[in-house]
Amino acid sequence: MQLIDTHTHLYLPEFDDDRDEIVGRAAKENITKLLMPNIDIHSVKALLSASARYKDICLPMLGLHPTSVNDDYLNQLDELENLFSEHDFIAVGEIGIDMYWDKTRLKEQLDALRKQVSFAVNYELPVVIHSREAFPEVFSVLDDFTNTGLKGVLHAFSGTMKDAEKAVGMGFMLGIGGPLTFKNSKLDDIVKEIGIEHVVLETDSPYLAPVPYRGKRNESSYLPVINKKLADILGMTEEESARITFENSCRLFKI
Repeated sequence: MQLIDTHTHLYLPEFDDDRDEIVGRAAKENITKLLMPNIDIHSVKALLSASARYKDICLPMLGLHPTSVNDDYLNQLDELENLFSEHDFIAVGEIGIDMYWDKTRLKEQLDALRKQVSFAVNYELPVVIHSREAFPEVFSVLDDFTNTGLKGVLHAFSGTMKDAEKAVGMGFMLGIGGPLTFKNSKLDDIVKEIGIEHVVLETDSPYLAPVPYRGKRNESSYLPVINKKLADILGMTEEESARITFENSCRLFKI
């Protein structure tokens, strides 16, 4: 049984004291790839350092996180775009819109998202989308790229059934992580209706740890907990849910 953590911020300072051990524990749980989304221009050095240290295990993405869209976002996007020709990235991410923390930057976030989706189309890469209280706004941008071959994942999916249906109708995957194990998350109904063929697994570590680790630092070795919950919800074996989500991840990210 193999698993892929499609979303971990392993390069962050939260892991500076035991990053080797984190990777080792993940390997013992048969987690063969750790996919790392970027945050902003300032996190790129740590991102690339981790991907170099754990070559062929930790695979980097490149993008500007919506909560990092500030006055200098256009300069950051210019710098980030130049990096696509210098390094191999598996996706454009983490990008999107976040109306939870700051509603005053919607115009800039929309512009940053549109520009970065264009990067993805130009470089034929999938996108990893962060959408928090902003599904209509995110879809308004993605709709502009219909028929471009754009694929991606709605990371840490927190939308409605209608949002899920629209996403998979556009060829997107749903990123399912720790919240699947939370009481009253409503994700169980969504994954039953949408089907496992549209699901990839993630931790979003160090955030969103699954039960029974909720409230603690999350890590990739907890991914089997999420896989087991998914299998239980769908009435299949853990091996079967692992195989399907592994194949989904390989196909989306061209691993």
